[in-house]
Amino acid sequence: MAAIKVHGSPLSTNTLRVLATVYEKELDHEFVLVDMSAGEHKKEHFLSTHNPFGQVPALEHGDLKHFESRAITKYAAYEFANKGTQLIHQDSKKMAITLVGMEVEAQQYDPVASKLVWELGIKPLVGMVTDKAIVEENEAKLAKVLDVYESRLAQSKYLGGDCFTLADLHHLPTLHYLFGTQVKKLFDSRPHVSAWVADITARPAWLKVLALQSQQ
Repeated sequence: MAAIKVHGSPLSTNTLRVLATVYEKELDHEFVLVDMSAGEHKKEHFLSTHNPFGQVPALEHGDLKHFESRAITKYAAYEFANKGTQLIHQDSKKMAITLVGMEVEAQQYDPVASKLVWELGIKPLVGMVTDKAIVEENEAKLAKVLDVYESRLAQSKYLGGDCFTLADLHHLPTLHYLFGTQVKKLFDSRPHVSAWVADITARPAWLKVLALQSQQ
């Protein structure tokens, strides 16, 4: 099997999403650190070779060069369907439910969660001032999304059904950052959501991602 290379930053939520998938699929891989503080992701070599939009992560697998984190996770789930955790369903109706969960994460949850990660998780680290109005606005939006999740998770253990799939995995990076902030209370106050978070954040593959992050 051709070697897999993941180019990215351990601080990037999108990179962490791909690494979680690689570990869940138990794939041999090489992590190639992209020095974003030096603007490496915006230099010509990276733009022409890995991602013309100058973002991480990027994946190399043989002659395939791929970018966009969710596109990479889907590729890995299908290409290596017989390895590691089954992150997708072969049954089309079960997969339909998982696909809805994946779209909700990308379209409803992540835009709000990412703003909160930026305001509460990243800005304080780099000496910037948190915009309290943006936090308040997006906390209210996130609460509405989590109300939908609470209802869904009352019916099944995971967002995509009865087993862990990409619909759950895609949440892990933002959850990691948000749980170090005041936003944690929004998850803790919803029992089914809280149990779901405890379950997916304790997965061995995710703990390996956090271990890698701590080493960088």
